[in-house]
Amino acid sequence: MLKLHTKHFLKLLDFSPAEIKGLIDLAADFKAKKKAGIPHRLYEGKNIALIFEKTSTRTRCAFEVAGADLGMHPVYLDPSGSQIGKKESIADTARVLGRMFDGIEYRGYGQEIVEELAHYAGVPVWNGLTNEFHPTQILADFLTIRERFGSLKGIKLVYMGDARYNMGNSLMVGCAKMGMHFVACAPAAYFPDPELVAKCQAIAAETGATLEFIEDPIAATKGAHVLYTDVWVSMGEPDSVWQERIEQLSPYRITRELMDNAGQQAVFMHCLPAFHDLKTTVGRQIYDKFGIDCMEVTEEVFESERSIVFDEAENRMHTIKAVMAATLAVE
Repeated sequence: MLKLHTKHFLKLLDFSPAEIKGLIDLAADFKAKKKAGIPHRLYEGKNIALIFEKTSTRTRCAFEVAGADLGMHPVYLDPSGSQIGKKESIADTARVLGRMFDGIEYRGYGQEIVEELAHYAGVPVWNGLTNEFHPTQILADFLTIRERFGSLKGIKLVYMGDARYNMGNSLMVGCAKMGMHFVACAPAAYFPDPELVAKCQAIAAETGATLEFIEDPIAATKGAHVLYTDVWVSMGEPDSVWQERIEQLSPYRITRELMDNAGQQAVFMHCLPAFHDLKTTVGRQIYDKFGIDCMEVTEEVFESERSIVFDEAENRMHTIKAVMAATLAVE
């Protein structure tokens, strides 16, 4: 069993390229076992707490199924199901849950919250998403890319849209760690934080990665292996920002023309949920207000053979399983 240098999984900056590769390898092994019907209940009798201050379909299901496959019992705490940060401090919550559970997942707001949980819990803490980072998603993305292209080294990944938050940050960190070619394609005001960029540039100098920040979608996507995007407005942001984002980010919508510009090798990825049609409440509201039938990606691209978003979504389960198994193995 892979053993990491730390029992927590908070951000990819904390891990070496070899450890990240090890987690992806372990996830691939678990995936093969699951497909073959081979049990791997390595942690029978363990209990894990899943704290969700921000709801999610994929993250919740991935943690619950992965935990059950490993023999663990997951307990889900929804936004109204705990007093974390309201009637009870983060430190006190961590010390209570750490005495009842063998591991704690947190999905919510500031990175400082999950870091504080880890400091006080005494058991492994896993980041299911914060405003700044989404490390379990990146492992799933990289497993999916490796399945498609055979390796990660040298893969050109272009992130289109708002690259200032967890997905842009985490993809940039992950690509820097794994020697990939990362491009943030957005208006300059939507590029990642310069301090984080500097850290990633230093990592890239050691791994051979390339980091670029380009405003022109045609120039950015040429020769890309992966065109990646996410929703333009994140959970917790006010509805008032929709108009600004639509006006500024519409040129960065992933279309068939951009996919073709990248080349026939290019695939489309998205962490989901995606606004590509009018079959959601939000999608219909945006159409009624702004008259557009898609946002960050067109229906044509989303439903095309070049879209691997559902392979990516499935791999959340396998990579999260690897994270939990590897961190619980750390003494």
